[in-house]
Amino acid sequence: MVKENKRGRLWKWLSWTIGVLILIACGALIFVNGYIGKSKPKIEGEMQVAVLDENVKVVRDDKGVPHLTAKSDADLYRAQGFVQAQDRLFQMDLARRQASGRLAEVVGESAVDTDKFFRTFSLRSAAEKSEAGYSQEAKQVLAWYAEGVNAFMKQAKKEGTLSYEFRLLGYEPEPWTAVDSLTIGKYMAYDLGGNWDMLAFRHWALNNLSDEEAKELFIKYPENAKSIIAANKKTPVNVAGQFDASLLPHEFNGSNNWVVSGSKTESGKPLLSDDPHLGLSTPSIWYQMHLESPTQNVSGVIFAGIPGIILGHNEKVAWGVTNVGPDAQDLYIETPNPSNATEFKYEGRWEKATVREEPIKIKGGKTVDFEVIETRHGPIISDLAFKKEKPTAVFSMQWTALEPTLELQAILNMNRAENWEQFETALEDFQAPAQNFVFASEDGTIAYKANGRIPIRKKGDGQLPVPGDSKEYDWKGYIDYDKLPKVVNPKEGFIATANNEIVGEEYPYHITSFWAQPYRFERIYEVLENNNKLTVKDMENLQMDQKNLYAGEFLGDMLSSVKKSDSKNEYKDILKMMEDWDQVDSKESGAPLVFNLWMINVQKELFEDNLPEDVYEMMSGKYNITDEILRQAFAGKQGAWVTKAAGIDQLMYNSFKTTIKDIEGEYGKSFKKWQWGDYHQLTFNHPLSAASPILAKLLNPKPVPIGGSKFTVQAAANKDNGNVNHGASWRFVADLSDLSKGYHIVGPGQSGHMKSEWYNDQVDDWANGKYHETIITGDVPNGKKLLLKAQ
Repeated sequence: MVKENKRGRLWKWLSWTIGVLILIACGALIFVNGYIGKSKPKIEGEMQVAVLDENVKVVRDDKGVPHLTAKSDADLYRAQGFVQAQDRLFQMDLARRQASGRLAEVVGESAVDTDKFFRTFSLRSAAEKSEAGYSQEAKQVLAWYAEGVNAFMKQAKKEGTLSYEFRLLGYEPEPWTAVDSLTIGKYMAYDLGGNWDMLAFRHWALNNLSDEEAKELFIKYPENAKSIIAANKKTPVNVAGQFDASLLPHEFNGSNNWVVSGSKTESGKPLLSDDPHLGLSTPSIWYQMHLESPTQNVSGVIFAGIPGIILGHNEKVAWGVTNVGPDAQDLYIETPNPSNATEFKYEGRWEKATVREEPIKIKGGKTVDFEVIETRHGPIISDLAFKKEKPTAVFSMQWTALEPTLELQAILNMNRAENWEQFETALEDFQAPAQNFVFASEDGTIAYKANGRIPIRKKGDGQLPVPGDSKEYDWKGYIDYDKLPKVVNPKEGFIATANNEIVGEEYPYHITSFWAQPYRFERIYEVLENNNKLTVKDMENLQMDQKNLYAGEFLGDMLSSVKKSDSKNEYKDILKMMEDWDQVDSKESGAPLVFNLWMINVQKELFEDNLPEDVYEMMSGKYNITDEILRQAFAGKQGAWVTKAAGIDQLMYNSFKTTIKDIEGEYGKSFKKWQWGDYHQLTFNHPLSAASPILAKLLNPKPVPIGGSKFTVQAAANKDNGNVNHGASWRFVADLSDLSKGYHIVGPGQSGHMKSEWYNDQVDDWANGKYHETIITGDVPNGKKLLLKAQ
């Protein structure tokens, strides 16, 4: 993977501050070690929790999963907040700070630009607007959860047991609020729901490349949008020059899920599998829990900082998601008034924008004045992303997630659903980001729904920025809930999604033209279609499947091109190795090393020297675009980019030579010793590890050689250095014949505390596909029991 893990980038901004503090800390290592031990969460015995009405039982199983049993929902959610804060308070605090644009308060000046970015993206503002629309019940749950977090926080401050990270950065966390939880939810919508960078890139391409070159960079060229193309050329917005592509969500924020009916299973009941693909880090983005009260008994995962269970199962149903990835963001080309920068042209007149003052406090420095300008379409983002000069046109961004949405309300109702009808009703409140939900119930029903707000445009298809001065380009609403894609009990006996295209040409509404490459979906479909009597183990094996269908499509033609140019048979033996490859990305094989690096070098050979560096980094969809260019070229239709690269055969030969030279330089010339796992290594880096090699050694799990790739069902996307930092952040299988338990992997582990036995105990489990069983009925075997006592 050529893009750095976003969570890793966050800590890059923290590194210089922490580095100074580490020098001091290393001088007092014994004290630091003692302080770290003191902050280890208490997991056995009794604790007084003033906010509880009655006692709550907390039993942690052998993987550190907390099982909470309460006599009321009020105490259940209070305890959930308390227990999450025990294990993950620092993660929770940094998450709300990043999403709110308040990192500089604790980090210093290095985070100011990041804070400006997220202030402009207005996630906290959107969360505040959303809170007003929630039901009284949902607001009460948010309040109970916050009470629990704050109870732990107050106690830890009083006893001096706040997690060691707070001491390193020299601050204490503020009280938790309902808006903090909703802001973290909006951040996940940001992480999963963006396409504005693609629009900005295409705008640049239209204004800086030949028509033919620009056309090939579209996933689907908008032939019927000549007026929009003309508007982009007529009113250019400066794009290249300063854009920081590290702020973009990861391009491969995808996932796999599938559900199989009882007609194809050994038990005669459905099986459901889900593995959302997000950044891999320590601690995990997910926190696994089991929540039980008189009204619910639900198990699964949630983002630290949010109540409820977003993915998992209860005693009747199970569910999972993948990202739909619709075009949910539009850029509008706004024309500012030359005499008043806060007015913009709309329907022949100057319209006043909303100006929101957002002063940014800086640790150890002066407060920076900052303002966010919002047109009728949304915030102006050009000042952040592009050249800072007086513009004749700027971009504003309209985005579904900036409107009031009710995801937590959906989650609470999903947790209690007992059948498809109740679950589908709950989903109506899950509005941003749009997700592909798969569902199974013990009554044998399997179902699928693409969920969320997907815009209907008056003009255009979301592939290019549109004029902001005319109502002709406004949104006119969203696809009706009952018209969103849906499947219930299909004749095939299974449903699968992997961010692939979910509708055909007959679907009357536009969702997107930018779907994920089809290879993960095709492999899942192939396995499920050709097998019956499926079991939980089969589902686990499929989640760990390393078959690379991408190589199956392109490798033969690529090797043929190299052979034409390899007149001296310099690469004869390596080419033979590639031809003999079973196209499985196993860690022991050398062929995946060659193929996966080769595909990156093909992209670089085509585009890198022909685009500004920041524009190249902004170029989402490199693989999809390259795929179509190669398909056409191998079919004898060489386009502008391949022609510029001296033809398809020369393109393949040059990129192949570069690949082999790079591999030989790193691993030697004996190709028989090359192994994918020598380069492709699983990492769960801790945020503070970037500050010091000492901390890296203490906090980071050791890298583990693994197979898979960004193209396989076992998703494992890597950075340029080979470190795998993106993949299945949680793996889950449910057998509807016995919903008293589920099967999970949460790498690297449950705890955020380095001295916990559950800090990184699931790293090898993640690499090897070893699932743990989490029960929701009966006593937890060998559990560590903590009684939260009401006062």
